[in-house]
Amino acid sequence: MKKVLIYTDGACSGNPGEGGWGAILMYGEREKELSGYEAETTNNRMELTAAIEALKALKEPCEVELYSDSSYLINAFEKYWLAGWKMNGWKNKSKEDVKNSELWRELDYFNSKHKIKWIKVKGHSDSEYNNRCDKLATGEIKKRREDLEPTVPSSDSQDTP
Repeated sequence: MKKVLIYTDGACSGNPGEGGWGAILMYGEREKELSGYEAETTNNRMELTAAIEALKALKEPCEVELYSDSSYLINAFEKYWLAGWKMNGWKNKSKEDVKNSELWRELDYFNSKHKIKWIKVKGHSDSEYNNRCDKLATGEIKKRREDLEPTVPSSDSQDTP
């Protein structure tokens, strides 16, 4: 079974608001960066989406070390929250529907397909790969904002009266 290291991060400008996610997959000497954007989302959704998209990129079952600064993501597996939600029909301890259950179901599928070790890293610290993932995620938001900014003609334009 191939061993793959994955770092993920999600970002949101406003919560809810514009969101981005980033992931770095490493296998041997190879690295692959992935990132994406959603117009209206939450930070938690972006954290989950980063992990899902990274795991989707694997072409076969792998042994995975997945690093994230999201307690929400890591604790769901390491503290068995997800197992409890499944047993309770996707209800939390308060008997309310689990938020983002469609994303959790995808993660549950990938968790059964791959042998995943879920590892918490401190966000925005000295973790090179976590910081790179953060730049990928926030870069997606920035890129979309720049794409939407109206262009202003320069003052030397021939079209100005």
